[in-house]
Amino acid sequence: MYQVGHEFSKPYVFTAENIRRFAEEAGDDNPYHRDETKAAASRFGGIIASGPHMSAVLMAVCASSMAGKRDGVGLDFNFRFIKAIPAGTSTSLAWTVTGIEPHAGLKGDLVTLDGRIVDEAGKVYVTCQARTVVWPDKAGV
Repeated sequence: MYQVGHEFSKPYVFTAENIRRFAEEAGDDNPYHRDETKAAASRFGGIIASGPHMSAVLMAVCASSMAGKRDGVGLDFNFRFIKAIPAGTSTSLAWTVTGIEPHAGLKGDLVTLDGRIVDEAGKVYVTCQARTVVWPDKAGV
């Protein structure tokens, strides 16, 4: 199991193609995510990732990494969108374990984490505070 201070991350590039595809699949008609001409004329100067896209890929890294250790599920994720992520941005989807407490009611450990999406220069686009529960030896299934 993880310890407080443990960090894990995954690289991810927000391309115009995956931004458009995510918006399409999610039913998000905002032209900033789908229409190059309208997005280029906006304050952002081009296609940007949607909030649901940013949060989904960040949550997926948390879920995949936690699932590799023990069974568990996410309980809550609180996001702060700091800057728009333009198409073509290479990022790191990163998490740090900030707390682990036994929780009798959940019959497992309550794990708190801080997440972030940062680019190669260290610019922070999204932060997240999360709580998950993990169960010992497949007990939660």
